[in-house]
Amino acid sequence: MQYLTAREARQFAEAWLPAWTGNDPEHLASFYSNDTFYLDPAVPEGVKGKPALLAYFGRLLAYNPKWVWTQIEGIPLEGGFLNKWQASIPVGSQIIEVIGVCLVQLDGGGKICRNEVYFDRSRLLKEIEDHRSAQP
Repeated sequence: MQYLTAREARQFAEAWLPAWTGNDPEHLASFYSNDTFYLDPAVPEGVKGKPALLAYFGRLLAYNPKWVWTQIEGIPLEGGFLNKWQASIPVGSQIIEVIGVCLVQLDGGGKICRNEVYFDRSRLLKEIEDHRSAQP
């Protein structure tokens, strides 16, 4: 496996992370291999394969079409990089800022074959619940 440089990790993230904004799950899934594995706090058991990933991204992006993800730092790892990121997530009239990390491993064709996302979502879940409670 090759190592990406910090510059290559940034270039990849600059193309990939904007695909998380909007509601285009097919575009986002185009960065992933057919046999990819993905997990985040909402799916800790993960999803395997592009069809399952596309179904998950369809639900996730429909619920969060205006969130924005940016890279803070890309740390080279064998076969990919550790992506330290910041997400700006609208909840009602507020923007919740979340910082987290994800492991990004690439296959030989430059597609993501493994993506593990980690962050503390307790504040985000509280704000979502408070927003729902305030709705008439």
